[in-house]
Amino acid sequence: MSRPRILDPRAVPVVGVDAHLPPVPAARLRAAALRQHFAAQPVWQPEFTGDGRPFSGREPAHAAVLVPLVQRPATGDDDGLHVLLTRRTEHLRDHAGQISFPGGRSEPEDGSPEATALREAEEEVGLARHEVEVIGRLPTYTTVTSFVVTPVIALVRAPYTVALDSFEVAEAFEVPLAWLMNPAHHRRHLFTHEEEARQFLSMPWPGVGPDGQPREYFIWGATAAMLRNLYRFLSA
Repeated sequence: MSRPRILDPRAVPVVGVDAHLPPVPAARLRAAALRQHFAAQPVWQPEFTGDGRPFSGREPAHAAVLVPLVQRPATGDDDGLHVLLTRRTEHLRDHAGQISFPGGRSEPEDGSPEATALREAEEEVGLARHEVEVIGRLPTYTTVTSFVVTPVIALVRAPYTVALDSFEVAEAFEVPLAWLMNPAHHRRHLFTHEEEARQFLSMPWPGVGPDGQPREYFIWGATAAMLRNLYRFLSA
């Protein structure tokens, strides 16, 4: 039996907000601290390993995403690190219109998840490899579309090059890392269909669109789950 798709995640009921969990301390959200934390590899466990039972009829495929942490000057409550995210175009077969990290399927010539993530980031958003400092990776995450995804964490110094692949990427934007690493912004949704029930996270970011107008960027699903795993890692 095929698994039902979540067509409108915004319409799925919110069953909780994780404001009871502490945010990652600001001192851990600086470039030097992040390098040190990944080098030390503390003992921890990812909270999410995948979406659950995948859609039927698909063979697992390896993939990687780049989690670019953009270094900008600190101002006020902003520690200066921002996560670069993309909004996928509406016509794509998988995850159309969703918020995601730059990334995609691994190719035999890549040789490593890091190589895949760097290649895909360069192809999708024009992020040149010499602008990227890879500092570590998180455990794999298996999506409902049967991709086994390795999140590769990297530092990017601003300003950086942006050249969007208009076929795959509708928009690129940044969200402060401190905002994403505060579980008060993490909402839990419960999706039910017949006898099946599953939960997912969302992190709706109140940003500004390309037109300069306020816009909500609905971060959810695999992207939100990998960000939550990053939260667990940085909290360890």
